[in-house]
Amino acid sequence: MTTTATPKVGFVSLGCPKALVDSERILTQLRMEGYEVVPTYQDADVVVVNTCGFIDSAKAESLEVIGEAIKENGKVIVTGCMGVEEGSIREVHPSVLSVTGPQQYEQVVSAVHEVVPPKTEHNPLIDLVPPQGVKLTPRHYAYLKISEGCNHSCSFCIIPSMRGKLVSRPVGEVLSEAERLVKAGVKELLVISQDTSAYGVDLKYKTDFWNGQPVKTRMKELCEALSSMGVWVRLHYVYPYPNVDDVIPLMAAGKILPYLDIPFQHASPRVLKLMKRPAFEDRTLARIKSWREQCPDLTIRSTFIVGFPGETEEDFQYLLDWLTEAQLDRVGCFQYSPVEGAPANDLDVDSVPDDVKQERWDRFMAHQQAISTARLQMKIGREMDVLIDEVDDQGAVARSWADAPEIDGSVFIEGTDFQPGDTIRVRIVDADEYDMWAEPV
Repeated sequence: MTTTATPKVGFVSLGCPKALVDSERILTQLRMEGYEVVPTYQDADVVVVNTCGFIDSAKAESLEVIGEAIKENGKVIVTGCMGVEEGSIREVHPSVLSVTGPQQYEQVVSAVHEVVPPKTEHNPLIDLVPPQGVKLTPRHYAYLKISEGCNHSCSFCIIPSMRGKLVSRPVGEVLSEAERLVKAGVKELLVISQDTSAYGVDLKYKTDFWNGQPVKTRMKELCEALSSMGVWVRLHYVYPYPNVDDVIPLMAAGKILPYLDIPFQHASPRVLKLMKRPAFEDRTLARIKSWREQCPDLTIRSTFIVGFPGETEEDFQYLLDWLTEAQLDRVGCFQYSPVEGAPANDLDVDSVPDDVKQERWDRFMAHQQAISTARLQMKIGREMDVLIDEVDDQGAVARSWADAPEIDGSVFIEGTDFQPGDTIRVRIVDADEYDMWAEPV
């Protein structure tokens, strides 16, 4: 029997964890069809670039990577969030073979077929893909996407126009995927979506079944079911709706990690109104206090935007004062960048000059850094479980419940007698503004 060479695909995934999950889905399908995924442009028969289009700097990076792929390989397929702006991409790179938007998995796979057809003798019953699919994260943690899209109309954001309205996955399907991941060795599940708190709203919290048991398609019930799997469960992109109060007792009981990633974006009521932010009301500080009373170990991470159109010095000072009160543990900050197609471009307010944005960003970071440093210093002397991410001849790099991979801090441990994915008990001996140092107990 004559055989053809194994078709090879190169893949570049840009942007957020939600885009990473899209990449994993495309790669899983290609692997099932017998394609080999290769790490260099030179070895690939075609290159797929999954782009980010959230802000201008991300678009510029996407265009740069597409250009690099064209230069190094020549055959390039583009997908992802920036794919909704096909004209902008083809204006700079007219030679791209195909352009599709986010979640258009079938179109991407079809485009790959046109450039390099799959092997005719490939047998998926022999050339098996792991049941958990192809993952781009280390073996011991994985992102679990529970929904797609968003029902909000924040004035700075174009995600709803790119990814559509909220579409929740059936809870039985989500839990079955989680179970496969855990059986494959995953020790930490990172729950992601555009709006995790709204999970199931579009399905009217419909009851589904998992392992023969009824489960409502809702954040609390999802968390309760995930907690039975014996791994860390971390919640991301949680808007502070009232139903967030329902998961705090699960955190206090040790069922899921005491960690909330809440994108507050600002604190000034006037700016929040300009941003059209949902589910933000004056009682947020009181709710944070209540959450911490119920669950003292709760870690809150957030992101903020400074320099939003119309932001005054008074608004910015309000934000700094709010941060002092809120005592958030982990915080990221962005200078406002206009996004083509976002309603914020049409606000009838004064824009903030770039030098003022930079000055406010500097002040914000210095202010929050002092808060983060003080909160980490309070952990010195404590014992806690940490998850090992990597080990080299310098020692081990781990994370505590307070640290999400790649965006938060690390825990550094002397010694090399560990493996990635190990959970060990340590005592914290030192800390700076972001990281901690520990010794095994």
